[in-house]
Amino acid sequence: MLAGEFKSLRVAVLGVSLAVGASTAGPARAFDPGAGVSKESGPFALFKFGFSAYKNGRKDEAVEAYRYAAEKGHTGSRWALANMYAYGDGVTENDLEAFKIYSEIAQQGVEPGSEDTGYFVNALISLAGYYRRGIPDSPVKVDLAQARQLYFQAASTFGVAEAQFQLARMLLSGEGGTVNVQQAKKWLNRARKNGHAGAMGVFGNVIFQEGQTVRGLAYMTAALDQCSPKDRPWLQSMQEQAFSLATEDDRRVAITMSQNMHLQADDD
Repeated sequence: MLAGEFKSLRVAVLGVSLAVGASTAGPARAFDPGAGVSKESGPFALFKFGFSAYKNGRKDEAVEAYRYAAEKGHTGSRWALANMYAYGDGVTENDLEAFKIYSEIAQQGVEPGSEDTGYFVNALISLAGYYRRGIPDSPVKVDLAQARQLYFQAASTFGVAEAQFQLARMLLSGEGGTVNVQQAKKWLNRARKNGHAGAMGVFGNVIFQEGQTVRGLAYMTAALDQCSPKDRPWLQSMQEQAFSLATEDDRRVAITMSQNMHLQADDD
């Protein structure tokens, strides 16, 4: 579905109350009188103050400002507050609170071309992750079909590489539905062309297992050369396993081929 084909896009989120304000508000504190903002200020002014406070390490003031702005309907403030709860950044980590706020953003929807599109898509992906693993001791249980659907929405409507990659992984493993290797390869290729090194590596591993030894190993090697530090351990393990199964000649050809491969290359 293309952006022009809908007036607004919303997503159904299952089974949890979205009453965020009462559960996250906590005791109100006054802003510094010299700050130029108060809880009565407009939502964007509060958001800007919160962003500045966060950058300067005053995370308690950032949380307060984001809460007031969120109560006034500011999506960016909701998103920032959800992230802080999700990562325990300036507040006690609380996945359920993060889930509730992400859900509020998703249910609010987004208009085509809206400046809130990035927040909406991030909320979809975050919710998919929560449904994929569940939240212990909460009403949010593992729901792989819902996770797959949310990744599909972010992958197909918005072309987000991380969503395309995670959707492909679910298609490969059969999480939330049937295994579909051909569809997984399609999404891995799209994510790879969108600059996702992990997708390049997994695509290489899939075709390596299908018998395309040199080409598959080349993709895995190129992905390892171009990945972020956080992805290096699992990509390296996957590449080294394949490397150990290849012949010496195949290894040499694959290494040479990998040097001409880039994440956004057009060849499939």
